[in-house]
Amino acid sequence: MGAIYKRELLAYFKSPIGYVFSAIFFAISGICFVSTTVSQGSTNTSAYFAMVLMFFVILIPLLTMKLLSEEKKLGTEQLLLTSPVSLVGVICAKFFAAFTIFAGTLGVSSLLNMLALYDIASQQEYVIAKMNLPTFIGCIIGVLLIGASFIAIGLFISSLTENQIISAVVSIGAFALIMASSAFAANINNTVIRVIVKWFSVMDRFIGFQRGIFDITALVYYISLTTVFLFLTVRVYEKRRWE
Repeated sequence: MGAIYKRELLAYFKSPIGYVFSAIFFAISGICFVSTTVSQGSTNTSAYFAMVLMFFVILIPLLTMKLLSEEKKLGTEQLLLTSPVSLVGVICAKFFAAFTIFAGTLGVSSLLNMLALYDIASQQEYVIAKMNLPTFIGCIIGVLLIGASFIAIGLFISSLTENQIISAVVSIGAFALIMASSAFAANINNTVIRVIVKWFSVMDRFIGFQRGIFDITALVYYISLTTVFLFLTVRVYEKRRWE
């Protein structure tokens, strides 16, 4: 598993994808941070993180579109299926490689934003209290969990096709529906259907983190969503192994 993880991690930097993802993420993060926080002279980052999450719809597919579709296209899929490493290990290695790039980029971006928050708060009394650190840290945790869920979903979609473009487009569509599920639910009259649709809303569960509250139920939801789609991806490859 470790060897596959390292190979996948290095692959992001042997191709433009890792650099393109990081560059776009930093650009979007900077623009959103300036427009929602710095321009208002505020240290409240709730609006900033909510805005950044909207861009995950197009950012996460950059990381996941080639993870498994490329293996199928290049004919190296059989090597995975006959590898001494278990399918769970292979899928998890690819997931953690993508998540490492995502988390590392978010970490650097958050560090820069924290320095900016300190600069804003330093102009007021009680600097640390004015930085709203519980909210800031809570939002980072929430964003990491949502990112993990989206990466797992994108990985599953990537396992269904050998075309990277199709994988990216379908992922964008799926993420857009998930992000908009809360708005859809508000317009559904049938209670049962509304509850089911609302269950998929990642934004509703993010509200607690925006308030600096560590929501255990949201944590369980995001981890469960991630686990389910990793399991489904493994099942896709188990089926191919026996065909």
